[in-house]
Amino acid sequence: MPHGDAHHGGHAHGHAHGHAHGHAHAAAPGGHDTAFAIGVGLNTALVAAQVWFGVAAGSLALIADAGHNLGDVLGLAMAWGAAVLSRRPPSARRTYGYGRSSILASLANAVLLLIGVGAIALEAIRRLFAPTAVHGLTMMWVAIAAILINGSTAWLFMRGREHDLNIRGAFLHMAADAAVSAAVVLAALVIHFTGWDWLDPLTSLLIAGVITAGTWGLLRDSVNLAMDVVPEEIDQTLVAAYLGGLPGVAEVHDLHIWSISTTEVALTAHLVRPGAGIDDRLLAEACLELRTRFGIGHATFQVESGDPAHPCALAPAHVI
Repeated sequence: MPHGDAHHGGHAHGHAHGHAHGHAHAAAPGGHDTAFAIGVGLNTALVAAQVWFGVAAGSLALIADAGHNLGDVLGLAMAWGAAVLSRRPPSARRTYGYGRSSILASLANAVLLLIGVGAIALEAIRRLFAPTAVHGLTMMWVAIAAILINGSTAWLFMRGREHDLNIRGAFLHMAADAAVSAAVVLAALVIHFTGWDWLDPLTSLLIAGVITAGTWGLLRDSVNLAMDVVPEEIDQTLVAAYLGGLPGVAEVHDLHIWSISTTEVALTAHLVRPGAGIDDRLLAEACLELRTRFGIGHATFQVESGDPAHPCALAPAHVI
């Protein structure tokens, strides 16, 4: 609930707090723990099978896809762990709770994936110049199994993907993996009927390219979140205009918008309202509007009277 207090020295400071977990980017609820568990279990078994049969069949494409699916296992496990941590209450030292663990998880996932892709690409280039015999049918059947597992895992995350950013990401990732495995099936068929063993490392390079393209975006977004960049879906100019248009507000400064986690956004701002005093109703309505219109679930305001004898040190735009 918003609240306000008055301090001496010419300024009236009101600190309003609005916090909600139910907006469009809510964290994965506990109801998806079963989906995470099944997804991690199925994909772990798939990785083991792809490595085993990839070595047996001499298929780097299978091993490359195993590396991709290992990234999925790590990603699902870290997303699951972060979802569990994000439900823990804040403490005296961790006053924002553990929501930021989801940012660390996505950043670690991106780095691990890029390292794995680099190793796959180097081996694929070596095999392009020295092709190794590949057992196409083994490669094909394992890739078909990967399509079934990735497709089933994607289906587990269909429920809730429309309203939960984490669940939507898991769904899209697993659906894309099924498509990558389909490419391996096609390559295996061509290798089986033509004997073009060079197609295996070429497919591996294509898979590495797909992984890199997706992972680069994940890395960029993770770094932006870690650096407290304003979320892409929020226009700070529109937020500032809305706050500046509130009744009695003459100026808005020290406006900051950042992500507390991969699913929750926070805002702090100073509102200058000369002679208006503290208005709990106005602050409560502003918090509600920011939540419903912009998806900002944790808003904190400092209300000032704008007394020139006691100017705010954080008013200049270049001051943090």
